[in-house]
Amino acid sequence: MTLSELKQKEVIDLSDGRRLGKVMDLEFSLQDSRITALVVPSDTSLLQSLRGEKCGLVIPWEDVYRIGDDVVLVTIRQPDRTDCQWSG
Repeated sequence: MTLSELKQKEVIDLSDGRRLGKVMDLEFSLQDSRITALVVPSDTSLLQSLRGEKCGLVIPWEDVYRIGDDVVLVTIRQPDRTDCQWSG
């Protein structure tokens, strides 16, 4: 599976059925060359939007339950971690 194929899949949290959005990025471990987390869009404040920041909810790879044909099923066990990047 390629990153572009993964980015087309909707991410759903099994604990509450919530749609989290489509995969927008991945986190990698450089030491052992493996995926450590998926990143999906998260809510941004008006100020963050005006500054051109993109925010994402980081889902640890251990929380990924299954990757199907159309969706990625996850169970988020830890409090949400959000990372923002300036895109200007």
